[in-house]
Parts: sequence; structure tokens; C-alpha cells
Amino acid sequence: MCRWLAYTGNPIQMEAVLFRAQHSLIDQSLRSRLGHTTTNGDGFGIGWYGKHSEVPFRYRCLHPAWNDRNLREAARAIRAPMFIAHIRAATDTPAQETNCHPFRYGRWMFAHNGLIRDYPVLRRDLMMAVEPHLFRWIEGSTDSEVMFFLALTFGLERDPRGALEQMVGLVEDIGRRHGVEYPVNMTVCVTDGEQLVAVRYSSETESRSLFHNTSIRHLRALYPDDERILAAGDDAFLVLSEPLVDLPGAWEEIPEGTIIIAKGGEIQHDRFIPRLEGVG
Repeated sequence: MCRWLAYTGNPIQMEAVLFRAQHSLIDQSLRSRLGHTTTNGDGFGIGWYGKHSEVPFRYRCLHPAWNDRNLREAARAIRAPMFIAHIRAATDTPAQETNCHPFRYGRWMFAHNGLIRDYPVLRRDLMMAVEPHLFRWIEGSTDSEVMFFLALTFGLERDPRGALEQMVGLVEDIGRRHGVEYPVNMTVCVTDGEQLVAVRYSSETESRSLFHNTSIRHLRALYPDDERILAAGDDAFLVLSEPLVDLPGAWEEIPEGTIIIAKGGEIQHDRFIPRLEGVG
């Protein structure tokens, strides 16, 4: 499928997690250890927030991440307090730039690993549920982008958790009406530069892998000489498909059916319960 990571904390050099870590995201693009596909070479994207920009910056490319010199240069230059990076392994839709994550609308960005099963069968019904004023902004052909715009339709900008739960509820309802037993398998991340929201959920309760770092203070005590840990700051939070380094005590697996909201140094864990609009 895909691999992704999202970071919030003190500004750090993007190169630290994309290239310099033992099992960096670029290493995962060639040698994923926990993904359903070992190689993720159908494009990549990075998105980040700057000090004086209302709209996040984004760089996407349909080439393999390991073979893009401009990505290495950009990752060396960019220091950001919040960013998303994604490497893609395509399912059902072509490898093209508009299908590369993260997707963007206003201040919001969205990244996804997983799939909507039998998406070509469900696609028309799902796209017709997108609010008309949002529909014109859909650029690609992936299930992931439609999930994002359905969440926006359900009020992502006001209530991220409620919008994501309604989005998944709708996809499952439409899927099952078409005879798809397990319509959704996903780990997703959405952010507006102020909060980072991540979900691990699947209809069959066998979601793709997802982890987050443990306490930075705890890690600093365990590894006082690690410059990457020192630079991140006490409130740094990293959500990712696979651990970047083999440090005992550094990572915690996110449970099935869980939503995490990181904002202002506070981390909230809760159950993720899909529902239809107006239900529950």
C-alpha cells in the first residue's frame, strides 16, 4: 500500500526523518518491513507549514522517492514545526502527480494508507455525496482524495473527529449496499497546522500498521546524546506507519479503532466509531 508520517513539535529539519534515520521514510519506500507491499515507488509528496503562509506548502512527484534529488535538497533545506510525508504504492488508480498525497484544501492536508475495497464500483455514489462547492477541487482519481473531500463535506474544518467518523460511516454504508463486506481499511492523517489528527481503523479490524513516539522526556533520559531527540522538544509528536529507528521504548503501536488528536502539546486518544450523518 503506502507509508506515511506526520510530525508536530519544535521545527526540525525534514531530512532527519526522511533520509537520516535508520529506517527512514525513504528506506521504507524500498524496504518496507510492515507494509503489504515491500516497495512503495508510485510517487511521493511532502506538505509543511511556514510562519507566514495561510496555505501549507506542498511538493509532489510521481517518481520514486528514492530517485528524486530535488527531494533530498528540499528535505535538507526545510525546517518546519508540522509536516506530512507520504510514499505511494498505487491500487486501482494510476501513478500520476495528482494522485500523490498529501491532498490539500485551504489550510487542511490529508494523507492515507489503505483502500476502499471495490472502489471502481463505489466511486460514482461516493463522488456524488461530495458537496457541490467542493467537487471542483478534486484533481485526481484516488479513493483517498474522495475520502478527504467527503470529510470536508461532513464538516472537517469544524469537527475533525465527527467528520471522519461520518465519512467512514458513509463509505461503509454505500459499500455494503453494493455487497462489499469490508469496505474500508485505513490509517489517515489530517492537519490544519494547529492540530494533527490520526486514525487507525478498518471494517474487518485488521488495519495497516500505525505507531506514535512515546514521551520525549522519557526518550531524552534513555538516549541523552541523540541530537534528533534533543532538537524535537518536549512536546514533539510523530505518527508514522513504521518506526524510524530500533530504539527500545521509543514507539507505541496505535490500537485498532483509535483516533488521536495532538494539539498544543496535549495528546488525546479515543475510540473511533463510524456513524452515518445524523446517527449516533
